[in-house]
Amino acid sequence: MLRTMNSKDCGRCLWTSRRHLKIRIPTTRIAAHVFMRVAQTAIACFLFPGLVGAQAKLSPHWEDLTGPDFIAAIRQSKGVCLLPFGILEKHGPHLPIGTDLFNARYVSEKAVEQEYAIIFPAYYFGQIAEARHQPGTVSYSTHLQLDLLQETTDEMARNGCKKIVIVNSHGGNLELLPYFAQAQMQSPHDYVIYVYWWDRNLPGRPAMRTPDSHAGEGETSDTMVSRPDLVHLDRESQQSGADLHRLSLPNGLYTGIWWYARFPNHYGGDASAANLQLGQWDMSSWTSGVVDVIRAVKADETSQRLQNQFYEDAKHPLDTKQ
Repeated sequence: MLRTMNSKDCGRCLWTSRRHLKIRIPTTRIAAHVFMRVAQTAIACFLFPGLVGAQAKLSPHWEDLTGPDFIAAIRQSKGVCLLPFGILEKHGPHLPIGTDLFNARYVSEKAVEQEYAIIFPAYYFGQIAEARHQPGTVSYSTHLQLDLLQETTDEMARNGCKKIVIVNSHGGNLELLPYFAQAQMQSPHDYVIYVYWWDRNLPGRPAMRTPDSHAGEGETSDTMVSRPDLVHLDRESQQSGADLHRLSLPNGLYTGIWWYARFPNHYGGDASAANLQLGQWDMSSWTSGVVDVIRAVKADETSQRLQNQFYEDAKHPLDTKQ
């Protein structure tokens, strides 16, 4: 408690800009120092109550952190960083072009509330050549996709992210990202790439009412949770999501035009069956999966050790025991 001081034991005055409160400071150096610190804290609490305790909890978002906070975040995360990977593509007539971005970031943000990790900013530089005929699609060349992803992860690692988890939410990346991870064996890296794709076919999942492929019942239900403000179910019937079966080839034979042959509207399924129960189950399960991944990656010391051993062995293949 502060006592009132008389003119004999008071020196200078401190004025605030809010109430013009006059606070008298004792002339004794130690007492003055203590008093000033208490007064400054009190004034800060009074003027800027939102700032008190602001540093107690680090933001998980890379772009939100200050330089000093970023260092603390790397330490707190044990070098684990999430790279939510989406795409910019049409999702039927009823979902936003950034659906995959929104869903990947939603589950990542929910997951780090349970197990802290740093989240890299929005990333959408993946494979989507099959949708170039649709408005809003941004399709980069193959070499740029790989080069940009390599330089991005290199820069993440240079900043302390030695364990990078790519949280993929785009089906068109299912071949690209494992290839990228495998390509890390081509030259030495002091970090490890992990790629995570959530398995929807888990026990306990609410039954699907319709065949589902892209922007259908499942993805629409999920987006009803992540961005309900951008779901327009009233427009779903404006285009068909039916499989047109325009190409018939033997099993095991692949050609790049297969998707366009089946779903030229870039809509596969029937979103009219979307429901919040399914979306909540999916997003909760997906979030739990990301939490488990973060914890497993934090505990994983084997991958980097074996990776380093491999790099060394690859220098002298003739010395490898046969």
